[in-house]
Amino acid sequence: MTGFGEFNKSKNKKNKPSKEQIINQAIKFHSEGNISEAAKYYQYCINQRFNDCRVLSNYGLILQNRGNLQEAELSYRKAIQLNPNFSNAYLNLGNIFKFQGNLEEAKLYTQKAIQLNPNLAKAHSNFGVILKDLGKLQEAELSYRKAIEINPNFEDAYLNLGNILKNIGKLQEAEFSYRKAIEINPNFEDAYLNLGNILKNIGKLKEAEFSYRKAIEINPNFEDAYLNLGNILIDLGKLKEAELSLLKAIELNPDFAMAYNSLSLLKYSENNQIWQDQLFSKTILNNKLPKEQVDIYFARANILHKKKKYKNSSKNLQLANNLKLDLNPTNADTLINKSNQLLIESDKKESNKIERTRFPENIFIVGMPRSGSTLLESILSMRNDVYDLGEINILEESFIEYKKSKQEINLAELYFKKVNNKTKFNTITNKWLYNYQYAGIIASQILNSKIIHCYRNPLDNILSIYRAHFAKGNEYSSSLVDCANVYLNQEEIMSKYKNKFASKIYNFNYESLVRNPNKEIKSLISWLGWEWSESFLSPHLNLRSVSTRSNIEVRSPINSKSINGWKNYKDMLKPAIEILTQTDRYRDLLS
Repeated sequence: MTGFGEFNKSKNKKNKPSKEQIINQAIKFHSEGNISEAAKYYQYCINQRFNDCRVLSNYGLILQNRGNLQEAELSYRKAIQLNPNFSNAYLNLGNIFKFQGNLEEAKLYTQKAIQLNPNLAKAHSNFGVILKDLGKLQEAELSYRKAIEINPNFEDAYLNLGNILKNIGKLQEAEFSYRKAIEINPNFEDAYLNLGNILKNIGKLKEAEFSYRKAIEINPNFEDAYLNLGNILIDLGKLKEAELSLLKAIELNPDFAMAYNSLSLLKYSENNQIWQDQLFSKTILNNKLPKEQVDIYFARANILHKKKKYKNSSKNLQLANNLKLDLNPTNADTLINKSNQLLIESDKKESNKIERTRFPENIFIVGMPRSGSTLLESILSMRNDVYDLGEINILEESFIEYKKSKQEINLAELYFKKVNNKTKFNTITNKWLYNYQYAGIIASQILNSKIIHCYRNPLDNILSIYRAHFAKGNEYSSSLVDCANVYLNQEEIMSKYKNKFASKIYNFNYESLVRNPNKEIKSLISWLGWEWSESFLSPHLNLRSVSTRSNIEVRSPINSKSINGWKNYKDMLKPAIEILTQTDRYRDLLS
């Protein structure tokens, strides 16, 4: 093959490459990843007026990857003019519109590519991406599955399918899809990252750690993997390693808002102040999305709180939560209405008469977030035959199935079936806190059940919720007014359940616990009917993983540092104080 630079120099027509040879060489360079040579050949073909739709479409891809979107679009359109049935050009044009955020146009051109070539796997996969962005998740799932049916070794399609399955709650299927992508491409860093996310969600934290480390091994500059590894190390109690991983994420990306927020929660090493200077710099908020600004303001508030600069911490908390509330409107009314409806529902239920002996002991930990529930769970799980389900909403899942079923089924049977998929232990704790809404149904329908209601000073509780920056759910947490209203509704609902099921509900007061751990923990263990062990007094030595907002505090010995912390934020808390003091119970709250 004559070199590119020799095309016009050759005097011997027999040695001069043909048009088809030149085009094929260009395509070969492109497929081999030699983009610079491919671009030269494509440009030569265009200059020589070699009217070939493949050249124009492929050159458009190079232009697109270089950021020359208008020129790329023009090249794709010229390819379509030459061959109106060239599916790849329609596919590539759809990609341009997808990149620009014009999803309807992207959908139109990608559909045209599929219409022209129903066996174009890439088109089906791209169509799935567009449908996902349009919120049509089930249709997107079908599109990815079609791409895989056409090309069973399509690693990107497995990755995208896994993402959809995760979004619709099919976590085990998502895990399988990510593992299939890795099987096809053992160096697929994004698949390892997403697999780690799934493994974390289903409680396989050590496997998640391995997956994140594998992603970093493949790509040592993978900032998202360092962030996620840092977060999983926090859950596993490896706090020093977590700090190093989060610092690496910030080193790779000094604007990484989520990494700053995670790092600000740690008892970080004071010998590294560079990241704090970056966090409080004037420029860090430039060109940030609102979600990123939220992370920055929360991170600043956390550091200012540690430095006891409560006034400035308050300002940043308010900025963070006001922005967050704009992004995620409150769900307070939904929560309160649901609590009231379930109270009515529980009155309709007669006690379950099934034989109790074949069911395990079920301990439901309920109450408001940030009420001491993680500490309680760590205390209980010091007994090595206790399995903690963590924050998993399987009771509500069971109840919904129970209500929808047209057959005679038992709620307890449905619930225990889901529990048995997790463990065969005979003592199980369930810390889905909003099960307080189901306390009446639990007490009457779930056999061998005990309910522990966690509560604390309402203003300390509300402040802790407002500072928490929950990743998902708890949208009311960004409004002090709504925090107060939800708190009072929760208290009222539990008061009614306690009157009806007094023997089945234990009052676990956080302030009493931290002031006198020996007395309070012994009282709790006695109520449960368990044998006493001194280990219950040292829950900070528990090696279990913790994936809640309290995953750092629970690693410290029981202490009373957070009691009356609300007084440092008294001015900020005025909206909540006003609501609380309107009730008889808290009229003298400030005295």
